[in-house]
Amino acid sequence: MKIVNSLRSMKKRHAKCRTVRRKGRVFVINKQNPRFKARQG
Repeated sequence: MKIVNSLRSMKKRHAKCRTVRRKGRVFVINKQNPRFKARQG
C-alpha cells in the first residue's frame, strides 16, 4: 500500500480504482488489481 499526500494521481492509475473513507482516513481500493491500494497520509 502506498501512502501519498494527494490521492488524485493514485485514483487515475486504473479504471477500477475507487476512493473510500474508513475511520477518518481516505483509501483508494481496487478489487480487480489489489496492488493499486493507497492511503492518504
